[in-house]
Amino acid sequence: MSTTRQIALLRGINVGRAKRIAMADLRKVLADLGFGGVRTLLNSGNVVFDCAARDAALSATRIEEALVLKLGVGSRVTVLDARQLDEVVQDNCLREMATDPSRLLVAIMSNPADRRRLEPLCHQPWQPEAFALGRWSAYLWCPDGVLASRAAAAMGNLLGDAVTTRNWSTITKLHALANAAGA
Repeated sequence: MSTTRQIALLRGINVGRAKRIAMADLRKVLADLGFGGVRTLLNSGNVVFDCAARDAALSATRIEEALVLKLGVGSRVTVLDARQLDEVVQDNCLREMATDPSRLLVAIMSNPADRRRLEPLCHQPWQPEAFALGRWSAYLWCPDGVLASRAAAAMGNLLGDAVTTRNWSTITKLHALANAAGA
């Protein structure tokens, strides 16, 4: 049986005091669901795993349900396959302007159809910030930080929790982990 490499991004995990999950517990939950090669990155709900199912939405639903049942934590989960994560990396047209990868944010949409809702943001003047769209994500350059970002606030107003954000450093580390043999 062939497997697909998938990447799960849990929204709001281990940020502040709410939704605390040990990564060992998270790995066990996914392994108990039958996912193979489960690896976590950092302490904020980034998981790479192999799965027989090819439907990312089904994987996301199964993980969300298991988090509540096994760990008592509710979290929105977005799942991409390795090809989609490759496209997220390729589509980033803001890389060259970003002088600090921790302030270059990648917002992965739970529903790719939400991309249409974000299109008007591409035509607004955000300087010194920048906003761009890819196939699966939005890219935000926030030179003064995310808390001061008008573009991030506008995106949040449009999508709420239907998007989860990682900085460029985390995305590149996840990409490397997803493409590593035996991950």
